[in-house]
Amino acid sequence: MTLRTEKVGRLYYRMGEVAELFGVKPSLIRYYETEFDIIKPHRNNKGNRLFTQQDVDNFHKIFYLVKEKGFTLEGAKAKLKTKNQETGSNEEVVESLRHIKRFLLELRNDLGV
Repeated sequence: MTLRTEKVGRLYYRMGEVAELFGVKPSLIRYYETEFDIIKPHRNNKGNRLFTQQDVDNFHKIFYLVKEKGFTLEGAKAKLKTKNQETGSNEEVVESLRHIKRFLLELRNDLGV
């Protein structure tokens, strides 16, 4: 359940970029950051939040459960906790598939398709 971002291979996304991806206000991103421990943005010297692709993917999971499936925040936390226990070994497979996807997208761009 990876959110497709336009710029493949970026290390960090700014708060406004993440909010724009989901069509929400930055305050919701900050709120979910305090409520869910799976979103852990880095901070630059100015204190601005910098989100990794993993953070964006985790926000997408939360957003899907809460906004699209109608889970409460507590229900979403419980679902994510059980999901992480079930799919702990699948993380390597998911990361491998992400790597392949990036490679194929770069190849497509190089070919001009």
